[in-house]
Amino acid sequence: MADYEELYKQMAGREKELKDKINAVQKTFKTLSKNMEKGDLKSWTKDLGTMRTLLKEQESLMEEMQEQVDGFGIRAYVESGDFVEQMLACCARLDVDIKGEYPVFEMFPFRVRIDAENLDLYLDRKRVQCLRPLAFVQDVKAGRDKLLKAAFDPQGFVKELAVAYDLMLLKQNQGKSPAAAGGDIYLKSLYTLLTPMRRFRRDYDQQSFAFDLARLYASEVRATEDGRQFQFGPSRNINKSIRILDQDGREQYLATIRFFEEG
Repeated sequence: MADYEELYKQMAGREKELKDKINAVQKTFKTLSKNMEKGDLKSWTKDLGTMRTLLKEQESLMEEMQEQVDGFGIRAYVESGDFVEQMLACCARLDVDIKGEYPVFEMFPFRVRIDAENLDLYLDRKRVQCLRPLAFVQDVKAGRDKLLKAAFDPQGFVKELAVAYDLMLLKQNQGKSPAAAGGDIYLKSLYTLLTPMRRFRRDYDQQSFAFDLARLYASEVRATEDGRQFQFGPSRNINKSIRILDQDGREQYLATIRFFEEG
């Protein structure tokens, strides 16, 4: 099985060799310039010969490095499943949630797609050129942690859900008041109502909605500002549910929500 980390270790040694040769060329160039300034053409000629030798060695080393990378076979590495296997192992090691099957995975709250044909990864809609599993998973974890630290107003989010819920009830029940109608509404239906135009869904996709639901789920908010409580519900149809991770990292499937007056 191909292992990117082995290639990385090998190339780290090669890169040090290359850096040393580059430094040697730069040092020789400085000496060459000083000898020209001093008028020491004999030493200048000697330095130029040394630079030629160093540059040839540098070129030879770079060719060897390219051959080593070509020999690794990055396309075969991705298409054979080795990349995915190592990505899954990195997720387990770094405690990054992942679910799905090749080529599409959910790394909550992100959606990941592997484009084997073009050797690209897509994190949500952003193309990522990274075929080192460890580096990619580290970036995903950093992105998740950054989102978790971002400001979030659970009370404001509940208010938006409640407004969408009431509008959906009015639509479904032909003008009856929400209080008289009641009932559970699918969260995916509320998401569609909250993002009526495609450009809104590009800016706030369903994964972002799921992430906000997860943060609301983990918060202490259990009612709207006007006193109505809310409750999430499940569904036997998994396709109608939205998968989230709770505050303990356990997956939960939320399908519906209802708002109600206590008592």
